[in-house]
Amino acid sequence: MKNYFRKVKISSGKLILLLLFVLLHIQSMGQCAMCKSNLESARANGMTDVGSSINMGILYLLALPYLIAMVFGFIYYKKYRTRKA
Repeated sequence: MKNYFRKVKISSGKLILLLLFVLLHIQSMGQCAMCKSNLESARANGMTDVGSSINMGILYLLALPYLIAMVFGFIYYKKYRTRKA
């Protein structure tokens, strides 16, 4: 197994980080049912403004990974560009 990781050049830190991301993703998949039940109970109690705040939270969670990827991409681009010159 060690030869495989040397050939692919995956460090143990990257492997642990990937495993951590996968485990956190599996844990977070169960939140949709909680949001749905929260909205249904709020609607039954007469509160109709809860849906807009849930939608804003969903948009925030949707946009955050893309913003992080853009920041890392920009930093990588700046480092690569200054090394090449």
